[in-house]
Amino acid sequence: MAVPVNPLSADFAVAPQLAPGDMQAVAQAGYKSVIINRPDFEGGADQPSSADVMEAARAAGLQVEYQPVVSGSITQQDVERFGQLLEALPAPVLAYCRSGGRCTTLYRAAKGG
Repeated sequence: MAVPVNPLSADFAVAPQLAPGDMQAVAQAGYKSVIINRPDFEGGADQPSSADVMEAARAAGLQVEYQPVVSGSITQQDVERFGQLLEALPAPVLAYCRSGGRCTTLYRAAKGG
């Protein structure tokens, strides 16, 4: 996969912005689920939309959830929802945002660390 993936555990990794064309490679890398934490068009009109990524993810056989979280403004509700997604989605899970940073913060907060 051309996108740099940062594994945080055996069942979870984070990545920077992904595109619809990346979803087949995500599935081939063994991931079962994707969480999109970047709000649509946070990076402008050139950012791939969550709807397009979700369509490609499903076509690649992945489960996918859109949980937009504003960078620098993560709430307890965001953390709780992320934890619920980690429990519900088949592992391994790959989450992405702009850089992978807010996904890492969400993961650590949801796991109590």
